[in-house]
Amino acid sequence: MNAMSFLISTVLDLYIMVVILRIWLQAARADFYNPFSQFVVKATQPVVRPLRRVIPSIGNIDVATVLFAYVLCVVKFMLLLLLASGGAVSFSPYFLLLGLIALVKAAGGLLFWVLIIRAIMSWVSQGRSPLEYVFYQLTEPMLTPIRRIIPAMGGLDLSVLVLFIILQFANYLMGDIIGPMWYQL
Repeated sequence: MNAMSFLISTVLDLYIMVVILRIWLQAARADFYNPFSQFVVKATQPVVRPLRRVIPSIGNIDVATVLFAYVLCVVKFMLLLLLASGGAVSFSPYFLLLGLIALVKAAGGLLFWVLIIRAIMSWVSQGRSPLEYVFYQLTEPMLTPIRRIIPAMGGLDLSVLVLFIILQFANYLMGDIIGPMWYQL
């Protein structure tokens, strides 16, 4: 059972991150023709396209894609509970709240990993990678206000470190508010 739980959790978590990336790419108005952006769109388009015909966007937010990511989070918990209980599961409104909390945590986790990859790529590729350009477009709106407060010291940009500290603080704060369940999501 642990192997199946791991597999279901990992596959759905990765796909949820791709769906959240689609939302984030649209909100940041990142380069649509970038190969990475094209991968994200093509990986989510089979489900998102029919949903967009029914559910309209609100301003800059693609509500159909947000709803799809939310439903994936709820389905993930239902599948894991179904697997753990041996097949006897009834739907609970608790799953809806759990799905929302998991979606928020997945978005924070995705931001963390995008920042890590961007930092590593800045050392290696030095601005020549299309992936680095998209990650720059995604994270720069969050890093620019931090740079206004804390300028680069000796050529070292500390804005990513400050954002990491803010993310960790938010993670611990949510753990204090929600309880130990937060760390199990």
